[in-house]
Amino acid sequence: MSLRRSAVAGAVLSAALLAACTSPQNNAHPQASADIAPTGAISPNPTVGKVKLLALSHGVLISGEVSGLAPNSIHGFHIHEKGDCGDNGNASGGHFNPTGAVHDRFGAPGTHAGELPSLQADANGVARFSVTSHAVSLTEGAPDNILGRALIVHRDPDDFVTQPAGNSGPRIGCAVITKL
Repeated sequence: MSLRRSAVAGAVLSAALLAACTSPQNNAHPQASADIAPTGAISPNPTVGKVKLLALSHGVLISGEVSGLAPNSIHGFHIHEKGDCGDNGNASGGHFNPTGAVHDRFGAPGTHAGELPSLQADANGVARFSVTSHAVSLTEGAPDNILGRALIVHRDPDDFVTQPAGNSGPRIGCAVITKL
């Protein structure tokens, strides 16, 4: 009988530990998502997408897909300072730049935190991406936190030169980054 009680107690303890490990409060790697919706900046505008964000030990893995783009086109893609998609995405403000850095190519030394690699649409107008940004986090209260900020898809390619935003044209897609 003692062995049976131990087995039951062990099973209950295992279930409790498993539940604690998988609950959102105890998730060692916070996650977020962003559902990109079209803005009224162009018409018609079929731009839509889904983005998943996963906190890593240093940075955030940002992956997803954006469709409704012109076939074989390139688009500026940035994290903006405010989580507001109003006014055709213009209410999202400028690029997220907590350190006052310059606008340049993603990953270049001294580039602002909101810079992401340009989206490259395939022949069907779909851009798929997976990139790790070491300039941002999903840590609430941290200066590099991007939760509640906007992801913006621009109509045009980023020129990586024009300050402060790369001259990427109108904001055709917008999403607010939301913690899961």
